[in-house]
Amino acid sequence: MNLKRLVQRHLAWLLGVIVASSAFAQDSDRQDWLRNPAMGNYKAYAEFKMTNYAKAREVWETLAEVGNGDALFNLGVMAEDGLGEPRNMAKAEALYTSAANGNNFKAQYRLGLLYSAGGLLNKDVQKARVYLSQAARHGDKDAVSLLAQLSDVSQPPTPLQQADLLSAQGQHIDAAKLYSALADTGDATAQTRLAWMYEAGRGVPQDLGEAARRFEIAANSGHAEAQYALAVMLRTGRGRVRDDAQSLMWLKRSAEQNYPSAVAAAHSLQDL
Repeated sequence: MNLKRLVQRHLAWLLGVIVASSAFAQDSDRQDWLRNPAMGNYKAYAEFKMTNYAKAREVWETLAEVGNGDALFNLGVMAEDGLGEPRNMAKAEALYTSAANGNNFKAQYRLGLLYSAGGLLNKDVQKARVYLSQAARHGDKDAVSLLAQLSDVSQPPTPLQQADLLSAQGQHIDAAKLYSALADTGDATAQTRLAWMYEAGRGVPQDLGEAARRFEIAANSGHAEAQYALAVMLRTGRGRVRDDAQSLMWLKRSAEQNYPSAVAAAHSLQDL
């Protein structure tokens, strides 16, 4: 049975357990997270959305102890952006590297981007190619595109790549302006990137309502990552009034596109 069919098979079942599972995740502890890492990551992401950074870190640090790639990556994000802790790029680099070596494609792309841009980390094109190649093997389209640009210096970066590179160089205000211009043209990826910036307060004022609005625009355009992010916001009531039915709908749509975090969240519920 292929992954999409397997996810669809369980979505009807999810309707019957979604409220119970939400309560379970809220009351979960270290042993629950270790037994069901996907549920732990979902809980931590929800706490992150609510700016409960200490609780999110507790869950992710627990999962990082056993090498969970998503947890390591998200701890890297917190260290890079200084969320709930002093900003520390050396720590972020070490966490991203551990996650990337554990086959986490998000960390592989992030390292490839940081090394190719220079600024926040020392520029190292060789390392950039290594990590972007790893992410590309996972089917990451952004990694494929940036790797092609690095391989042909005569090929100018696309506007989206320019925005990504500006962000990776720490020029977040300029990056946000370019993402915003691209979002206005209907670029769902740029819209999602800008929503993350509003969520973290990176280059723009932190504004969860604006983040949710932009995630929703991208989600309605079919962007799986935005659909998952919006699902969590609707589950937590941060940036949007809590709506479990709408949250489940967006989780389903994201999972049907095989977005890894949504698929993992859906699968984790069957173990409750």
